[in-house]
Amino acid sequence: MSLKLHTVIASTRPGRVGPGIAKWFNDYVGEHGKFDPKLVDLADFNLPILDEPAHPRLQQYTKDHTKSWSESVKSADAFVFVIPEYNYGPPPSLVNALNYLVLEWHYAPVGFVSYGGISGGLRSAQAIKPLVSTLKMMAIPEGVPLPMVFGQLDEQKNFKAEDIHRTSAKAMLDELHRWAEVLQPLRAPVKAPASTKAAA
Repeated sequence: MSLKLHTVIASTRPGRVGPGIAKWFNDYVGEHGKFDPKLVDLADFNLPILDEPAHPRLQQYTKDHTKSWSESVKSADAFVFVIPEYNYGPPPSLVNALNYLVLEWHYAPVGFVSYGGISGGLRSAQAIKPLVSTLKMMAIPEGVPLPMVFGQLDEQKNFKAEDIHRTSAKAMLDELHRWAEVLQPLRAPVKAPASTKAAA
């Protein structure tokens, strides 16, 4: 079976350009051929600020949006977050989505397609890595930064990739696949702890 890679559109704000960039990358994943690609839009889950009464580690979910998000994350072997930079950091939508779950993230390799101005969103990608590491994800060093991204979008906000972008994407996907193969056995379902004393 092919390993499943979810390309996640991390921005949820109206007017975002993430979907066009994510579609290009997800299509490239298919061309690359080592993963079964799936495009995931975080906006489709409509996650409010974390609103579950029990600690996420217990997996005692009471909200339909949490259950849907959990099932989506559990079904993947690896992730790529398509991430903008907000004030030198990641979008709150992604931070919130990561914090909704715990066990579902464990032992998944993750890469970043970052976009923005002159920095290409690299500060955002670096700022989110301590959080994904705490969730026992493997953040690989390879990434796809897209500086001055608005000059590479057409009128429909579709991303016009250049050779350097495809070269970077291939390097990241090759490394993601190596880690995904090694970590796949550890992605097996983990039973939540019996204790109900965990607190946020």
